[in-house]
Amino acid sequence: MSGTSVIRVDLASVSRADGEPVHLLPCEVEHDGPAQVDRFFSAAVKERESDKSVSFRGRGLRGREVSCPEGYTGLVLKEDHRPVSEEEERSLRVRTVFSSLTYWNLETPPSSDDGVAMAMSWPDIAGAIHGPVED
Repeated sequence: MSGTSVIRVDLASVSRADGEPVHLLPCEVEHDGPAQVDRFFSAAVKERESDKSVSFRGRGLRGREVSCPEGYTGLVLKEDHRPVSEEEERSLRVRTVFSSLTYWNLETPPSSDDGVAMAMSWPDIAGAIHGPVED
């Protein structure tokens, strides 16, 4: 089939994955590799009543920590080499395993309307929609 590719995830890499904190930033960082998050980012985070705040490259960020839904585990995947064509098989390994993450908005306080917050509630909603109906 033209235009399709196979993606394989090395499940054995789960046991070797670390448990680093995960931050979802509202920007693209052109860096591929480890970062000293604890030294340059997490140390500056200010805890507020219902959220967190920090400055990143001079811009204010507001964030909230959210947990993965019950029964789910978050994975950060890494591709060791990029395929030359779409037909070439892709192979990913698990780099980090997490049960919660902190997502950040650019200057906007986090709310239940944020995409990440809504995504974390989707398994419960899907279970209610697709679950058995009681008479």
